[in-house]
Amino acid sequence: MAPRSVNQARNTQARPRGSRKTRPEPSRRASHPRARRRLIFALDVASLKEVNHYVALLADEVGLFKVGKQLFVHAGPEVIRRIHAKGGAVFLDLKFHDIPQTVASASVEAARLGVKMFTLHASGGTDMLQQAHRAVRSVCRAEQLTRPTLLAVTVLTSLGRDDLKQVGVRAGPAAQVVRLARLAQQVGIDGLVASPQEIAAIRRACGDKLTLVIPGVRPQGSTADDQKRILTPHQAMRAGANYLVVGRPIRDATDPRQAARDIVTDMAWGLSG
Repeated sequence: MAPRSVNQARNTQARPRGSRKTRPEPSRRASHPRARRRLIFALDVASLKEVNHYVALLADEVGLFKVGKQLFVHAGPEVIRRIHAKGGAVFLDLKFHDIPQTVASASVEAARLGVKMFTLHASGGTDMLQQAHRAVRSVCRAEQLTRPTLLAVTVLTSLGRDDLKQVGVRAGPAAQVVRLARLAQQVGIDGLVASPQEIAAIRRACGDKLTLVIPGVRPQGSTADDQKRILTPHQAMRAGANYLVVGRPIRDATDPRQAARDIVTDMAWGLSG
């Protein structure tokens, strides 16, 4: 399925002086701290040895490290402690989805681990989301913890219209994302994980207060892999994203540090637009 476009990339050819800015050239020492803080590296690896390698390599190039199911099942909470010990911040992406009390208890433990963000499935419903939000707020107040950002996952970026139909959802991805976004916002969830293609629709429906964490981002010229609804980094930032999650384009690059810097440069261009 061809991805739906929200924003078209600007013409990157040189323009006369006084016209709109062109895309900046990547630098070996690009410094865009505002954009860098918003880049999340997907630490989709299978061992603590690889964790040590990538955290040491990228700690100064990205804002957070995403820990997902494979790594957490392999290494458990130790991986989070190890990232923290090396000065990194963690986005825990386990997508909690269960009965409300179970999710609330898991959310409390995520808060106690000191992660900066973690995810729950919005399709778990208002009771599940609300109990998790209340439990985290309560434990952080009682134990003087910094409260993590709670993010509701809307529609996975690997799913297109046909995929949703197969599981009984008649609405297309954009309509389903907006429905779940409104549901999460109503119960006080801080932000969302959604496809870059739905950023504009979410902003129209929910305003600017929700934190939007956006996977499905690919630098221009890279492969889409298993993502079906994608934008480039500068397009996603210009559309209203707060954070971008990027994995394989950095991890599989010949020079991962430079790949991260190039993405940050592209994000900064989007932020400056």
